Amino acid sequence: MSSALDQLSINTIRTLSIDTVQKAKSGHPGLPLGAAAMGYVIWTKFLRHNPHDPQWINRDRFVLSAGHGCALLYSLLHLTGYDLTMDDLQNFRQWGSRTPGHPEANHGTAGVEATTGPLGQGVGNMVGMAIAREHLAATFNAQGREVIDFHIYGICSDGDMMEGVQSEAASLAGHLGLGSIVLLYDDNNISLDGPTAMSFSEDVSKRYEAYGWHVQSIDGMDPDAVETAIKAAVAQTSKPSLICCKTIIGFGSPNKANSQKAHGSPLGDEEVMLTKRALGWPEDKKFYIPDEALKNFRSAVDRGAKLQNDWTAKVDAARSGSAGFREQWDNFWARKLPADWETHLPSWSSKDKPIATRKASEKVIHQLAPILPAMFGGSADLHESNLTYIEGGGDFEKGNYKGRNLRFGVREHAMTAILNGIALTAPYLAFGSTFLNFVDYMKPSIRLAALTKLPVIYVFTHDSIGLGEDGPTHQPVEQLWMMRATPNLWVMRPADPNETAQCWKLAIEREDGPTALALTRQNVDTLDPALYGPLKVERGGYVLAEASGRTPQLILMATGSEVGLALKAREQLEANGIATRVVSMPCLKLFDAQPQEYRDSVLPPFIKARVAIETGATCGWWKYTGLDGDVIGLDRFGASAPGEIVMEKLGFNVPNVVQRSRMVLDKVRPAVEENA
Repeated sequence: MSSALDQLSINTIRTLSIDTVQKAKSGHPGLPLGAAAMGYVIWTKFLRHNPHDPQWINRDRFVLSAGHGCALLYSLLHLTGYDLTMDDLQNFRQWGSRTPGHPEANHGTAGVEATTGPLGQGVGNMVGMAIAREHLAATFNAQGREVIDFHIYGICSDGDMMEGVQSEAASLAGHLGLGSIVLLYDDNNISLDGPTAMSFSEDVSKRYEAYGWHVQSIDGMDPDAVETAIKAAVAQTSKPSLICCKTIIGFGSPNKANSQKAHGSPLGDEEVMLTKRALGWPEDKKFYIPDEALKNFRSAVDRGAKLQNDWTAKVDAARSGSAGFREQWDNFWARKLPADWETHLPSWSSKDKPIATRKASEKVIHQLAPILPAMFGGSADLHESNLTYIEGGGDFEKGNYKGRNLRFGVREHAMTAILNGIALTAPYLAFGSTFLNFVDYMKPSIRLAALTKLPVIYVFTHDSIGLGEDGPTHQPVEQLWMMRATPNLWVMRPADPNETAQCWKLAIEREDGPTALALTRQNVDTLDPALYGPLKVERGGYVLAEASGRTPQLILMATGSEVGLALKAREQLEANGIATRVVSMPCLKLFDAQPQEYRDSVLPPFIKARVAIETGATCGWWKYTGLDGDVIGLDRFGASAPGEIVMEKLGFNVPNVVQRSRMVLDKVRPAVEENA
């Protein structure tokens, strides 16, 4: 039976949350009022956490997928003793605040496990966390040595349940039997536009049962029912659990409860007062926390410290008892790479036959995976095309959670949200792969990875019209610049096998954000360092081939397979007396981050004759070519034909590059001569 103290504590969450929203004059009060009992029971009766060490490895995770209701989360963090002050609550949604309008992990807000708010993402993150949990347990646990046993709790909303990414992720979670997930569905039948009945009438519980989940339906306003349901969910371990909780949005608000008016706007000063009156709360006190309620919540500090101390003793015993375990454990959590790991990167010479960069990437994975056990990932049903399968790594599947190959199925969006969850849980070298064109299905989760600074690696193959016969539905055009426009996302399009290996190296070393590798299906020639000198991929752009014997008259810049085209065009231009420099630009963000002096050495401001070549949209290249230059690209869709034919017909051939280069030279020469 819930006690008077339980009810007092639940109402503390409610009133603290609505005061937080009201002071900001912005936010979502409805969810905290309706879901407070759910949050209270999870955080005080089940969640194993240490507020004084939010990064404790074996803590239970809590994900608020319905991130718009973050006043609930911030109230819980403050009440249970995390480093989130009353000033932080009162600074909700303000400039420089640690309490932004939706939860942001890695933002300086202790206890926020995932960046949520775009609905459905948190459910996908939970599935990724559960995958990481099972792989960690399979890797580090042994008889008498259970050092990984945490759960992943979460609250989602009606809106989450409508989003496709949630469905994709839940389907995979049921297939894999991820029993560490306990997801509470805040089923209040209201979304931003009004009653969900206007657009949503499915039986969610039956859908999740069909996915293979353990499903319960309860009164979510009753803390006893919530506690009983969570106990049942935790007791079974073979299936992820969904608890459908019937709730009342805006509970306690006399005029806005059970209405969309409580969803996305502050209640208003008068309604806040009336709500407090209805809850038996002092109407004239703002941000009021009764002493007995605070003491109840703050017991989490001592309880969490003891839980972590007991766990630490267990880990220390395991480390003392096994040198192999100690080395494996310490190196993994320190994200320590072997001292000589770079020597295992493959290399190619001009004597090697041309190969696709996706094939070069496969060789990188094959040679690095045995010495980098943290490499963990897979494909959205395209292993045989993306060439990302870790040989000898086994499949991650129910009954073998130690496998290193994830089979996501045709679920690109869920794959990306899941990768975020894996990266949020442990320092894996997590990667996912599909065709570059299908990044459109992944963009929301990639954006959150960039925002959260998660070191996820995306392996995109079939990177251009060069893939050929599948036609424009599968040929990316606008995708490269869409990704390049995303802050903190490195987009790397290597020109050959050696650049591919170097791009992988940079992606593996990166710890502060995601990296996208765009790889060819078609074969490309090798840029042999013995012929061209060091391939300075780490600079983002570099002089690959210099003009013969004098100052360049013309600069050709390119990425990916078009670098080879630029080199062939240079030969003809040079033969015709035009001094031509070729610049390879595998990562424009890295190039832009270089000192101005270096960038000017690669693209000297006085050389106005510049041509960029890339089989994609031209929109961003003018920054590098200038308006006097030219861009040979695609501001149209591709076509279905053999790849070499599509390239030829759409202007990616030597004669067109030479002709367009001459046109640029003819345009800039008068200006150069006039200024001379």
